[in-house]
Amino acid sequence: MTHPRRILMIAPTSFFLDYGCHVRILEEARALQASGQYVRIVTYYLGRNWPGLDIVRSRPTPWRADYEVGSSRHKIAFDVLLFLRALREAMTWRPDVIHGHLHEGALIGAVIGRLFGIPSVFDFQGSLTGEMLDHGFIEKDSRAYTWWRRLEEYVIEMPDAIVTSTTHSAALLEQGFGRTEAVHPLPDSVNLDFFCPDRLSSETRAERRLALGLPPRRQVIVYLGLLAGYQGVPQLLRALAHLRAQGAPVSCLVMGFPGVEVYSQQAHDLGLTPQDVVFTGKIPYDRAPEYLALGDIAVAPKLSATEGSGKVLNYMAMGLPVVAYDTPVNREYLGSLGIYATPLGDVIALAEALASLIADPLEAHTVGERLRERADRHFSWERTGRQLLRIYKDLTEKDKG
Repeated sequence: MTHPRRILMIAPTSFFLDYGCHVRILEEARALQASGQYVRIVTYYLGRNWPGLDIVRSRPTPWRADYEVGSSRHKIAFDVLLFLRALREAMTWRPDVIHGHLHEGALIGAVIGRLFGIPSVFDFQGSLTGEMLDHGFIEKDSRAYTWWRRLEEYVIEMPDAIVTSTTHSAALLEQGFGRTEAVHPLPDSVNLDFFCPDRLSSETRAERRLALGLPPRRQVIVYLGLLAGYQGVPQLLRALAHLRAQGAPVSCLVMGFPGVEVYSQQAHDLGLTPQDVVFTGKIPYDRAPEYLALGDIAVAPKLSATEGSGKVLNYMAMGLPVVAYDTPVNREYLGSLGIYATPLGDVIALAEALASLIADPLEAHTVGERLRERADRHFSWERTGRQLLRIYKDLTEKDKG
């Protein structure tokens, strides 16, 4: 039996929210707990507690206790307060390993690890500067890019080990940053008992579709994630408008936040009716499977070529065929079973990929079943937990030696 270890996770975000990196933090912690480890998550003062998790929170900013974290100068204050709380936990709880999520968590974890002689792990989910370029925060030839790039290089050098959310990210660390030592691909996974195709009976499924305003006898495309430009939501709406103009019997269920009002207006301006596209707003993670079960086809139009896309794995586990842009990350998840649109960001290509599934529902169902099987073979959190334990074991034994 593996000797239980104390794992201090540092999450520089308002954990738990119902998207992206929060799901990875949640499922890694639960997988480690299931193997008998002690996990404590240090995070910002806002967020939702999750039953069974040991979560401690930093203090609120003194000047405004209800301030929501975002991409602004206030983020520095959040991270300083997070560092102080993590430092306190390291002094009193005495963890065996510090596991830092995202770049800020990795930096805080590595600094504290060096102070106390505790090995640190960086949970790398994509290049910081790459994401800033994708989101339009900085320009490639600017001084800001040079500064952020140097900071990212420094953060990547510091931890004792790095785990990556995709194998593509591991290659990026080697080719783009020169880090080859102690880099472990640890792809995002999915809870296959939670995300499963039979969550709703056929009668309940039909009733809920009608309750949401989805017309009968139409196929339903589902999207669940953040509503943002880099997620490809504008491209999805324009592709749907193209399909409806061609007479395709399809509606789209767009689930997520923020920006519902913005994208509802975009849909209206494109001539889409409330029956063509339904916006649900935020969907809690624990209700995601029952909403995804309303779909026939899933879509992941994310425009980043480097970031992970955990929603794809949830789609796969639900037995849904998946349409996505052709990126290395999507190829890693979907393999030859993905229905790919190319080039990246092309609206007509996205519409045509969706149309190919709409035209052949039987084939779409078969592809979905095979994707569920692929998720079962390659992307389970239980296996992720075992891999993390091996990495922790190597680090702690090396540290003792």
